[in-house]
Amino acid sequence: MNDLASASYRDNKNRRQLIPVAEAIPALRDPYGRLASYGGGIAEESEGPGLNLLEYWHILYKRKWLILSVAAAFAVLGGVRTLMETPLFSSTVRLEIDRPAQIVQGGNISQDAGSSYEFMQTQYQLLESRGLADRVASMLKLGDDAPSGKAEDKAALEKSAANVIVGHRSVQPVPNSRLVDIRYADPDPLRAQRIANAYGDAFVALNIDKRFQANENAKVFLEDKIQQLKLRLEESERTMLDFARQQQIVATDIAEKSSIAETTLAETTTELSTLISERTKNEGLWRQAESSDAVSLPQLLSDPSIAGLRDKRSELEIEYQENLKTFKPSYPLMVQISGKIDEIERQLSAQARTIKDSLKGAYEATLARETELKSRVAGLKSELLDLQKRSIQFNILKREVDTNRELYSSLLQRYKEVDIAGGVGSDSVFVVDRASPGAPSSTSLLQVLLKALALGLGIGCAAAYGLEKLDDKIHSAEQLAEITGLTPLGIIPKVANVAEEFANPRSPLGEAYRSLCTALQFTTENGVPKSLVITSAGPAEGKSFTSWAIARHFALLGRRVLLVDADLRNPSLHVKLVRENTVGLSNYLTGVCAPPDVMQKTDVPNLAFIASGPLPPNAADLLASARLVSLLSIGSEIFDLIIIDGPPVLGLADALLLSSAASGTLFVVGAGLTRKSFIRGGIRRLQLSRGSVIGAVLTGYDAKGMGYGYGAGYGYGYGYGAEASPRGLAISHAHDKQPQPRQLTDAHENA
Repeated sequence: MNDLASASYRDNKNRRQLIPVAEAIPALRDPYGRLASYGGGIAEESEGPGLNLLEYWHILYKRKWLILSVAAAFAVLGGVRTLMETPLFSSTVRLEIDRPAQIVQGGNISQDAGSSYEFMQTQYQLLESRGLADRVASMLKLGDDAPSGKAEDKAALEKSAANVIVGHRSVQPVPNSRLVDIRYADPDPLRAQRIANAYGDAFVALNIDKRFQANENAKVFLEDKIQQLKLRLEESERTMLDFARQQQIVATDIAEKSSIAETTLAETTTELSTLISERTKNEGLWRQAESSDAVSLPQLLSDPSIAGLRDKRSELEIEYQENLKTFKPSYPLMVQISGKIDEIERQLSAQARTIKDSLKGAYEATLARETELKSRVAGLKSELLDLQKRSIQFNILKREVDTNRELYSSLLQRYKEVDIAGGVGSDSVFVVDRASPGAPSSTSLLQVLLKALALGLGIGCAAAYGLEKLDDKIHSAEQLAEITGLTPLGIIPKVANVAEEFANPRSPLGEAYRSLCTALQFTTENGVPKSLVITSAGPAEGKSFTSWAIARHFALLGRRVLLVDADLRNPSLHVKLVRENTVGLSNYLTGVCAPPDVMQKTDVPNLAFIASGPLPPNAADLLASARLVSLLSIGSEIFDLIIIDGPPVLGLADALLLSSAASGTLFVVGAGLTRKSFIRGGIRRLQLSRGSVIGAVLTGYDAKGMGYGYGAGYGYGYGYGAEASPRGLAISHAHDKQPQPRQLTDAHENA
């Protein structure tokens, strides 16, 4: 029996071919509206990459309570803070700030030409400075409430009052103008008016003090420098006169003599430079002639007479070479020709010596003249240096006198200008509008609530988006397909009462499982795999109920179905079916009994059930035995479909063994239950076990939580609640009149 079972199992595995489920069943729809509705419908086109407003809407809808809670908390906090604040009254004083007048060259008054932006920013910072607040507190004598004789307490009170002023005043520039508003808020409207006006007056006084203080400081500085320069000028003049008297120096005589000496030296130096160039040229020609032979001298090459001798020598050499072919060198004719050649060579050498001697003579003449001029230049330099040496100290002293005189005149002129500017300068800060008694300035409760609510909504939306991106669990069919790489064959909605919903064939739960079973019929070319393992990555993802729903659906269609609880560690199907678990799969795998002995009838016709049986200590070893393959092989001959409820994949080898033995595996994923890494690991382990994973099922999908109702999310509401057509009634009655199933007892007997 084992050989037959193994052969049958191999044959089923070889004939198993998967086809694209998307071509045979309606496209599935994920919660973001990128696929078609479940259970049939018109496919919606994907919006493609970029901003998907519908996706953001679903995130907001899913996290709506978080967003509303954050917004409500901010609104409450803003309202409580507003109600606890003391009502304030604001008074405003308006100032005009102009550039200060300046005294320029010639005594004219002009405005500062610096950057207007930098100037105004400086004024704004001065208005907001702590020093101005201290000045206001001092002007209004806000520290006079201290006990008499305690200066420390008075200073502390003024400092505290200045802190309050800094906290309640605001500086607001008027756009596109030189105007600025100083606003002060206080619970007392009259005090707000008084402090605002004092703030404006203090700033005007500050600018006046700055102007006079700057002039006084400049005058003191200039007076000190003028006195020092005056003494230095007098001392330098006395020193210069004493030195001129001792050296018998007259300024004009020194200048004239220096000019004549410099001119003579310059002319002699120029003549020497020309002579040096000529000497260098003659030396180069002579050196070239000395290093060259008589034939290659350039002067010889350019001389016509020399050229005739060279031509005659060439003719004789050619004649000598031609006769050499006939006569020997000692032949008289040959000796005669050789003598002529030697004579020409002698003449060329004599001419070359003459040219060399002439070049050498020219070089020696220019060299002697150069030596003479160098001696003369050296004498002129000594004379000029002696003259300069005697006058250099005098020139230094004269320059010092001139410099001191110029500095003294310049500072004296500047001192007069500053003195005039101190009385001529005009004010640059004016009070345009004085403050009136303060008007209510506290923010209204409604405005605070609206701002707090808007801020809370923004933070709540950001928190919702962040939590959504940090969520590492699968919630939609699109995520399921992306993470697992499997086709989502069905989406099972989340319902409050599973039993009540499942009992109603027109409920979304019932329709979802019918859609799943329909999709299973198109997963292979032969329909539903003969043996199908239902497993998941982790526990409590709905695989047991899915196993029961699939088995029940096909049994009601008239197929013979065997439901096996293969979870030998934590079985639950016998509880759901209210059946005994004393004898079951573990008994058969250990060889205690035969398959008919472990099968139980159920309330559904054509549906047999094998419970898990007593929990064994070695579940994986039992599932790895050949008896499991034998059970599936023999069961496939008796039953049309075998549904196996398997244990979770991660951490256990049981599901891998079952997947390897069965014809197909259906992977169940609970929406929002298992991390994506666990699901990837489970799929990877199933693939390594060579199990045929035909698709995936998403259970517990919360359509309303993702922004859909059942009708929008699944398309199951079509026609429900409306008046049924005669054809619809006929279909319904035909569906109710199912063929009479064969009794399971016959199957038991055949087994």
